[in-house]
Amino acid sequence: MNVSWHQLQQLQSVLHKTQTKRFAGKKKTPKYGSISKAFSDSQLQRFLHVIDSDRFRLLFRYQAQLGLRIGEAVRVNINSIDLETRELTLKTEKARVMDSLLIPMPLFKDTIAFISKHKAEIEEAQGYLFYAEKLRTKRSVPFLEQNYVRNRFRHYVRLAGLDEVYDTSDETNPNRSVRHLHRLTTHSLRHYAITSFAKQTNGNLVLTSRFARHSNPSTTMTYITTRKDELYKEIDNAFGLSQAIDLKRALSH
Repeated sequence: MNVSWHQLQQLQSVLHKTQTKRFAGKKKTPKYGSISKAFSDSQLQRFLHVIDSDRFRLLFRYQAQLGLRIGEAVRVNINSIDLETRELTLKTEKARVMDSLLIPMPLFKDTIAFISKHKAEIEEAQGYLFYAEKLRTKRSVPFLEQNYVRNRFRHYVRLAGLDEVYDTSDETNPNRSVRHLHRLTTHSLRHYAITSFAKQTNGNLVLTSRFARHSNPSTTMTYITTRKDELYKEIDNAFGLSQAIDLKRALSH
């Protein structure tokens, strides 16, 4: 097929306009890059230590130990917990399928203690573990609202001295104040859980993907975080040692 140079230029112009229109408004600030999304062990302990509410502490532990998304965590119901097997049944938020996880024994014991302490509130909230204090309207849900949980999370992160702003969003509304991007969010607890599970299973991607409830293992890889100190140590090991050997060889000649 013979195409003139002028026709090629026209075709290129049409393709460029099509691509520009297709992706208009989709440019976003890269969220993290190589920055770790997850809590470290010590950061998680600091975070949990400052929480003055047993309800929020337990909720965030469900995220940090079972990798629950915030929408899944607030909807945990006592009817979805098998008290004999410690099995939690839930609807996966993304895939919208039923799934199950085993609640670790320490978390299970604290859950039972929490249920005993707050039995009346949980019953009034139709069995939801993380009950809302009061229903503001007839349309309000009986469990904690996600935005309210995010606000409490941000409060506790600041209280623990762990709040880090790494950038501002390109999508910030010009008529509003700048929207800051924080390294640690409620989803960081899920990142922590998946990373910890991967380490405990020696990097078994199949098991970790099952734990994370991802349909595609490649998605799981984006959650497994390498801490900066671990990364830097391996860089030193990989390159520093070889350079030292080369230097030793050079000096011996």
